[in-house]
Amino acid sequence: MSPHFESINQVMAELSGCHYIADRALATVLFLSHRLQKPLFLEGEPGVGKTEVAIVMSRLFGTELIRLQCYEGLDASTALYEWNYPKQLLHIRLEEERNTEKETIEQLIYSPRFLIRRPLLEAILRSEEKAPVLLIDEIDRSDQEFEAFLLEILSDFQITIPEIGTIQAKKKPLVVVTSNRTRDVHDALKRRCLYHWIDYPSFDKEYRILMTRLPGIESRFAEQVTRFMQKARTVDFLKKPGVSETLDWGRALMTMHRSYLDEAVVLETMGCFLKYQEDIRRFREEIWADPRERVKYLGSQG
Repeated sequence: MSPHFESINQVMAELSGCHYIADRALATVLFLSHRLQKPLFLEGEPGVGKTEVAIVMSRLFGTELIRLQCYEGLDASTALYEWNYPKQLLHIRLEEERNTEKETIEQLIYSPRFLIRRPLLEAILRSEEKAPVLLIDEIDRSDQEFEAFLLEILSDFQITIPEIGTIQAKKKPLVVVTSNRTRDVHDALKRRCLYHWIDYPSFDKEYRILMTRLPGIESRFAEQVTRFMQKARTVDFLKKPGVSETLDWGRALMTMHRSYLDEAVVLETMGCFLKYQEDIRRFREEIWADPRERVKYLGSQG
């Protein structure tokens, strides 16, 4: 692939070549993020392909994907770096047995060889070779304090380690920040980024995704599965099925050598696309128990 995106059409073609079906709006924001060297903030429901964007981008540019998975309680040391204290203590004992001076020991143990690189530091150091793709996944799961810390990193991509000094990225990583919107992310972080909302796909787009990602699936079967999932998302489930569930279900059905949906196989495999017991119970008792609803979900092949 070209080391630079020259046009939005090229972005769409490159993504399609990696089996990622993107609309022009997403291709545009990816093009601008790359050319302007600005982080990209992707928001949307779980399972719509936000994380996959970063994975595909790393493939396109032939560079490393460095992933920081966010969670409640994530702090700067876990995301940035830590000193390998057990290794340092062992080295101190060895040097003391050799009667090494304390000043020399201190210089030795606070050297890069004793540094545990976490994702953010790794992204900065790796940029000396080739700018990596840095995925900051599910930022909404972290605390607001971590957001404030992240603002500094995204501003200049440099950190100061007191014992070593300041380290700055030679080349800015391509940063993809994702959020499932379980809480609102502060505006200050969004202002650092280009923003894009990834919605559930249209029928045509989801059909194309199935045909692209599941080689060998019959077109009529892909249409039936897509129609079913589009209908399922109109229900107010606790967790509506995303594209990832569509693909999982399609793979499962193909593994079972099924080429069409019927009432029995839907009941047998609903755990592929519904992930809460409350949703499964509602689907089984309120929707699937109604013959008219079953016809709407299964279509003409039901």
